[in-house]
Amino acid sequence: MRVPNSVVLPVGTHVDCCQEQEVAEKTHDIMARITAMLAERKSNLAHFIDNLEGSEEPKFYVDQWERLKEMESCTLTILNLVAVNCTDHRDIKKLEATILEHVKNEELFPEVVRVLPPVYRQVEAAIVDIAQSEEMADHGMMDLQYLLSKLSQRSHLASLGRELLQDILRYLHRIGLVVWYEEIKQLESTVFLQPTFLITMFKLLVRYRLVQQLESIS
Repeated sequence: MRVPNSVVLPVGTHVDCCQEQEVAEKTHDIMARITAMLAERKSNLAHFIDNLEGSEEPKFYVDQWERLKEMESCTLTILNLVAVNCTDHRDIKKLEATILEHVKNEELFPEVVRVLPPVYRQVEAAIVDIAQSEEMADHGMMDLQYLLSKLSQRSHLASLGRELLQDILRYLHRIGLVVWYEEIKQLESTVFLQPTFLITMFKLLVRYRLVQQLESIS
């Protein structure tokens, strides 16, 4: 919801645990809930913005107003839910084909036709090489300046500058090869070369019914 012009493909799993009619009903219900959630979010944002604009001292809330307006302008495209049986390889291939079909849609992803300079591919290949090297820690975290120095040691990337590297990292972040939270001050100098580490960490921290599990401990 906070990513500008984002595209979301809902995926429903455990189809093998449902009857065919149930799958259709649950799919309809999930899409209806998503639509309602987005409508409620839009309404809440408009309400918050109106409150700030109608306050006695609106100039004190300029930063909040700008953040809310930025969130309000973020368009979100929700694609039709894909229901899959994760134990069936054919369903996994079906999901893969659906994702590729959407990704090639120029209306959804205008940048799919963008021709990248050769240096983008060179840096991408070099980062993959660094991430897979034995000296790389399992967490895959690396200081941005250190990453630049490592890349600059390669003869064909000797002239790579920080500004160009940041542009390339934004692209690599968008395609999911790396994670770089440049908008978060505490993390802007850290690049995650192993996004799967973050997924593993989040799975440990963010768990279904975690509060209930903790409360059940005497």
